[in-house]
Amino acid sequence: MPTDTQHNGNVKNAMRHGLRIIGDVHGDLEAFRHAVATNRFIIQLGDLVDYGPSSAGTLRLMLDVLEAGRGLFLMGNHDRKLGRALLGKRLRSTPHLDETLAQLDQPENHDVRDAILPALATAPAWLVMDRTVFVHGAFDPRMLLEPPPPPLERVTFLLSRALFGETTSRMQPDGFPERTLNWVNTIPAGYTVYCGHDQRSTNGRPLHLPGRAGGQAIFMDTGASKGGHLAWVDLPAPLVAEQGNPL
Repeated sequence: MPTDTQHNGNVKNAMRHGLRIIGDVHGDLEAFRHAVATNRFIIQLGDLVDYGPSSAGTLRLMLDVLEAGRGLFLMGNHDRKLGRALLGKRLRSTPHLDETLAQLDQPENHDVRDAILPALATAPAWLVMDRTVFVHGAFDPRMLLEPPPPPLERVTFLLSRALFGETTSRMQPDGFPERTLNWVNTIPAGYTVYCGHDQRSTNGRPLHLPGRAGGQAIFMDTGASKGGHLAWVDLPAPLVAEQGNPL
């Protein structure tokens, strides 16, 4: 957990009600409102912005959740690109990013634009709770041993894996890098990794994929704002919360 929430009483109370894991939102504000309407602690897996009709509204709602100590979001590749743009870094523009920035430039959203950069700069790239791992793109076993680096700074190997998944040197016809799922076979026995980034489901439900080492991955991106919908799953209270240990 980020250090600024470790001793927050609201966080501990929300944890005791269990967890709600929410997949990629991509500006689908109405669906996100439904998803966060819970007394469970929220872990959103990244990619809050772009594609959908209200990235600014989605960010505002996420900031409200953070302020109340009711949840957190992980860094996604779209969130990082937004953060880098707000820092004034030179990067390749896209219509989706341009639309998100245009929304934040509206006078009624200036408060969101000012508040979101510190939140992006401190968002974790992965989170480990006992034998459950939460990450946007893909897992690497070293994530069990190393803390996530600053998400808006230089891209390390682990940060790249967390944000962009496991890529090959080939490009797909749509212009995006080809991604593989070999990393699923490195998940240790007894571990579950919740991730987004790749829309792998074919039935609208989160996809469960077992790995050869005995672990499993659960893919939560079901296509919000991309012709699909927003998915979430509820988990029981983590053991650390039940025992009253610091979170």
